[in-house]
Amino acid sequence: MSSQKYDAILIGAGHNGLVCATYLAKAGLKVLVLERRGVVGGAAVTEEFHPGFRNSVAAYTVSLLQPKVIRDLDLEAHGLKIVMRKLNNFLPLPDGRYLATGAGRTREEVAKFSQRDADRLPEYERRLDAIADVLRAIALEAPPNVTDAGWLKALPELLRAGKLGRQLASIDPTLRTDLLDLFAISAAEYLERFFESDPIKAVLGFDGIVGNYASPYTPGSAYVLLHHVFGEVNGVKGAWGHAIGGMGAITQAMAKAATAAGVEIRVGEGVREVIVERTGSEPGRAVGVVSEKSDVIHARAIVANVNPKLLYERLIARAAVPAPVQERMANWRCGSGTFRMNVALSELPRFTALPEPGDHLTAGIIMAPTLDYMDRAYLDARQYGWSKEPIVEMLIPSTLDDSLAPAGRHVASLFCQHVAPELPNGKSWDEHRDEVADVMIATVDRFAPGFKASVLGRQIKSPLDLERDFGLIGGDIFHGALSLNQLFSARPMIGYADYRGALPGLYLCGAGTHPGGGVTGAPGHNAAKVIRGDLGRSR
Repeated sequence: MSSQKYDAILIGAGHNGLVCATYLAKAGLKVLVLERRGVVGGAAVTEEFHPGFRNSVAAYTVSLLQPKVIRDLDLEAHGLKIVMRKLNNFLPLPDGRYLATGAGRTREEVAKFSQRDADRLPEYERRLDAIADVLRAIALEAPPNVTDAGWLKALPELLRAGKLGRQLASIDPTLRTDLLDLFAISAAEYLERFFESDPIKAVLGFDGIVGNYASPYTPGSAYVLLHHVFGEVNGVKGAWGHAIGGMGAITQAMAKAATAAGVEIRVGEGVREVIVERTGSEPGRAVGVVSEKSDVIHARAIVANVNPKLLYERLIARAAVPAPVQERMANWRCGSGTFRMNVALSELPRFTALPEPGDHLTAGIIMAPTLDYMDRAYLDARQYGWSKEPIVEMLIPSTLDDSLAPAGRHVASLFCQHVAPELPNGKSWDEHRDEVADVMIATVDRFAPGFKASVLGRQIKSPLDLERDFGLIGGDIFHGALSLNQLFSARPMIGYADYRGALPGLYLCGAGTHPGGGVTGAPGHNAAKVIRGDLGRSR
């Protein structure tokens, strides 16, 4: 057993942990990152899953990564290259038609189904773009922290709230009403205000259920839709892209930036326990960690890049966690309804709707033709454990990146929904994962006959696999649902939204904090700013 001392210890080398660590090291702090797995990156990693075939294992596409983080960490100099899809989305339909969306093309495509919808599309896009600009601005700021700790602590929060109010006042009253509605109503209800044809509602509504175990008719799903549109790629707002080398290329570049800044990273060394020290009647203080190798390591700041539920229920002794936090975590809603697959392909799929190779194969290919189809998938999963006709988004990144597969071969990412985070009637995901994988492959085969026969190998991640491998409780890719009661000043809970944990010396920097999930780097950026300020004052 050894004893060592740092300014900050980061629990988890996922992308937010690496971002936070780098900013802290750049500020002159001595920083250690401990990672349970043998590789950095958390859920943003690339692996060989079949001989000669590599792909992103969990997180699989780029849009939400903050441009400021890319610049500040100089990720391009550390090897990161992001290319844009040639089309954003491709929606094949059972009747042989299709809808393709992308810059300069979407309106013409929508007109194939409804001229009225094509005419209304610019107004829809104008409204969401304006609201997304506000969200982009507040994504890199700590939300106002509701507190009763006296005026000294409340005043900065009031000032932050005032700044937010000024930002909201900059948009017109109609958009302020839309913003309120987007937090509260369903994706379907919002889309039906603009559009009448099923294909455009399906393409746009898909963003409302990505990683969200819900129907597009579930109140609050409109915000999840909005959450997925405030990203950008290479300066193009709302675009989607691919990191050459897969999502692991992002975190490998971040690890290089962290190391260059002086961060010490240890892989294969997870944290077993956060050490809480108590003095008399004073509340406990986080002062260090015990690693899985039984090393005792002390630091002035313990920074958790894990799901808040995992932190408070598994890494800290229950007696040290305040009762309100215990209750909040008992009710912290996790579960994405996500089943993730990678497949090695002997050839490109040939869709009935558009059989020849083309730009559509670089897009996010959505196999869920209507909002009602998505609703049935959710209801099926609630009743049976998985959808009989699931929602599948497929990406074929090898159409943009020939480093992932042998010449003439391809890899595909399948992001599949809906499945129950925990199967009913005591059934185990370990017993049913291959059966469900067969359903997912068959779903793609219905839209692209011959797809099943082209599969050379596959990698399967059920919700249970995602939890065991990456700490995604219930397979939740967001570290907690993006519902109204788990957003902004309530993420992870009222009174602790400013990245400071429930104990002095404890901080959170993961997706369970504002602004939520996705490969953004924003929580890591924001947490580092708070920690730098606190440690500077405590010197």
